[in-house]
Amino acid sequence: MPPLGHLYIVAMPIGNTLDITLRALKVLSEVDAIICEELRQGSRLLKKLDITARELIVLNEHNESTQAAEIVSRLLNGQSIALISDCGTPVFADPGHFLIRQAIQAGLDVTPVPGPSSLSAILSILDFKLEKFVFGGFLPRTPVQRNQELKRLRSLNMPIILMDTPYRMVTLLDEVSRVFGKKQHVTLACNLTMSDEKIYRGSVLDVRNNLKTRKAEFVLVIH
Repeated sequence: MPPLGHLYIVAMPIGNTLDITLRALKVLSEVDAIICEELRQGSRLLKKLDITARELIVLNEHNESTQAAEIVSRLLNGQSIALISDCGTPVFADPGHFLIRQAIQAGLDVTPVPGPSSLSAILSILDFKLEKFVFGGFLPRTPVQRNQELKRLRSLNMPIILMDTPYRMVTLLDEVSRVFGKKQHVTLACNLTMSDEKIYRGSVLDVRNNLKTRKAEFVLVIH
């Protein structure tokens, strides 16, 4: 039997392609195939990194259960495959959990190739000592459920990190203002690592009023 292959979980830039690591470039240039969530976006990103002539496998929430079996079979036959995300560290808020579980159950090695992360980026620029925090991630979509989750998070009495889609940024600030109060201190990082990166600090009301855009990739810390 051939030696078992390897599944690599490779972090990708969150905006600035210069943030790619040397190790990530090496892995991506050597694996037999690269898994991405969407073919066009994955191909575009890899082209920017000068990674060419690599087979791309599409894996998303709609096909992961079926694609995982095929990928695991290829790994068991000695191929090495890398999983990437559109930006940042894979699996964090993207597909991949099921694939990783199947690979581990098959006795395969799953190796992280760490790198850019919007979460670690914003934590590194906070102006207070952070000893613990709650990652609230993406809130539910319905207003009632979002309100209930924010109330639950407020009761934990520790810094909370939230993310959401760009077009919900202002909505989320308004929701935080209603649940936590207009004077609640927040840090909002917009378009991290990009040319128009902007960090807002202050009360949720002041941050809301000072926004220069109503839509951006963002991470919000309530503290």
